[in-house]
Amino acid sequence: MFLDIFNNYKQKLAASQADTTEFLAALIAEIRPSDPSHYEEAAHAIQALCFTLNQHEEDATLLRNAILHIIQEKKSVSLFADSGIQTNHGFFAELFRRISHRILPDAIDTQYLKDVFGLIFHVSSDAEWVCEVDDAIWKDLFATLQFQRADHTLKSKVNKQLVDAIQVLSYRLSASGLDSDLIKNHEHLENYTSPFIIQNVELHKLLSEQQLTQADINHMHVMLDQCQLVTDKVRKGCEQTGTSIQLTALIQRIQQQIARLRQLFHIFISVSNPQLSEPSDGEHDVAGKVVPLFKSLVAAECEKNSISSHWQQNMELMALRVTENAGRTGEHYIAENRSQYFALVKSAMGAGLIITCMAVLKVLITTAHLPPLTETILVSLNYGLGFVIIHVLHFTVATKQPAMTAATIAATIGESGSKIKSLDSLVKIVSQTTSSQTSAVLGNVIIIIPFAMLFDLLIQYCTGHHFITPEKAHALLKSNDPLHSGAVIYGAMAGVCLFLAGLIAGFHDNLSAFNKIPERINALKWLKKGLGEARLQSVSNYIRDNLGALAGNFYFGCLLGITSGLGVMLGLPLDIRHVTFVSAFFSFSVSALDFQITYTMLTLALLGIVLVATANLLTSFFLALYVAMKSRKVRFEHWRIFTRTLLSRLNRHPNEFFFPPKE
Repeated sequence: MFLDIFNNYKQKLAASQADTTEFLAALIAEIRPSDPSHYEEAAHAIQALCFTLNQHEEDATLLRNAILHIIQEKKSVSLFADSGIQTNHGFFAELFRRISHRILPDAIDTQYLKDVFGLIFHVSSDAEWVCEVDDAIWKDLFATLQFQRADHTLKSKVNKQLVDAIQVLSYRLSASGLDSDLIKNHEHLENYTSPFIIQNVELHKLLSEQQLTQADINHMHVMLDQCQLVTDKVRKGCEQTGTSIQLTALIQRIQQQIARLRQLFHIFISVSNPQLSEPSDGEHDVAGKVVPLFKSLVAAECEKNSISSHWQQNMELMALRVTENAGRTGEHYIAENRSQYFALVKSAMGAGLIITCMAVLKVLITTAHLPPLTETILVSLNYGLGFVIIHVLHFTVATKQPAMTAATIAATIGESGSKIKSLDSLVKIVSQTTSSQTSAVLGNVIIIIPFAMLFDLLIQYCTGHHFITPEKAHALLKSNDPLHSGAVIYGAMAGVCLFLAGLIAGFHDNLSAFNKIPERINALKWLKKGLGEARLQSVSNYIRDNLGALAGNFYFGCLLGITSGLGVMLGLPLDIRHVTFVSAFFSFSVSALDFQITYTMLTLALLGIVLVATANLLTSFFLALYVAMKSRKVRFEHWRIFTRTLLSRLNRHPNEFFFPPKE
């Protein structure tokens, strides 16, 4: 079939009717598999093309010249310098552009290589099979074409296009390095010695040299390394100083620009000065440097108008925005030794007393038969302020640990180094978190159940009747029955609220650091006059250390109250179940029925407490884990390794997940 395509192109070439774009698109169409997941078909087709080219040298020459002609004839800078590099458009501006271009595609300008490239790889799933085909197979194809044997004039023109793209990228990298958001986090960048400026100066010197030396090339690599080092320092500094969506996007764009500049520079050196090129597999291998660039360009072209890709990329930015500042939030909820474990139990026991009071207020509010909106507001404030008081008193609410550890989890997954090693650290965090949350649940429940019963007995002693009626008691037991109600599903909904509270905590920790909230509070003259300098400093320090946790706890309570209220007001099956309140309502109900309940009712009630706790914990934890792994771009293959490692650890050392850690 490939021979037919070549013969057809030769005939059109002889008649001066040849269309190079059409010819290349026909070859790709022949390689393209019927299903993008069947990339083995594409691999076999490429190998068949290599065999054809080896058997027919004139066809190899024809294809080689076609590729080089199309590169040198078209304006290629936009393809090499723009494709696959994040734009500086806002989220909604870029979303609108993609939607409008999906409805009404952009006009094709065949003067631009970027548009021609899109005509060749015009199927949105092309990126899937192109990237899945092994690099070695693509290298074989490029090696078969023997670009080193191409006409010198043609190669020079292609090289000129490459140089233009390198220069444009270098200018853009310099501009990115002088962005005000970056300078604010690394003030030395304003100096002339900024590596972002120097790399551009050195590149111009290098390109103007008649004869390049290895020292010239090494110096250029050093400057790019310096740019990367500064970017990494700013990124690392964000853990303490906070970040913004704009800064996070800028850092990612700079990293992409550096990576693309390296790719193009490697190819430029390999083509123009092969004797100075770094050897690959024992020989100078231009194809080995072209293939990664080729794959990234195909992926970028196929996703240029993808709404899901845009959403995914920005969700990763949002995940980074929330988890970048590890803060002091997550570690508070993880016990790493026995003393911390039992300290967490004591802390949870203290919270149990306050939650009992919150449960009492919840019953009083709901039995007052207030208007739905008023009831929702009061319940939300009851929950929110109660959880804030618990935090201020340094107590711990069960199930808060997994949601509040998203930043801590993210901190174990580095941008560089071995992902497998990071996943091992992640498994350790999971086991510590599971053990810690078990202690917190026990600490809460062992206080809530007896104290709720004591409260009901005290009310009965003082007033002659129980805190709740027998009818209300039966209704509460029925609503928490895991087999005949939606208690477990509602427990999962509470888990979602826990997860959102964790994100809110991370967001506010980051907000406090990036916007320098404590320093700005210190600068308030009227507050300094009212509190005094020492007290104001204490307040600002407390805000620095606790703003995220305070916001997370308050909003968690509001989310619990609003979810239930929306269910009532909209007539939707929306409600929440939290293990602590389920335990309190169980105690009220048992006491209100004078402990006259069947074993079946007791078993179902206790099972409900266990399952609601499990739903709370698992939902919030795995959502937090997803965000943390999303923020570090850990892909599906690492999820599988992580799951396998986690189950293996659970099988070999189950005690690590439920009992106090060994010293």
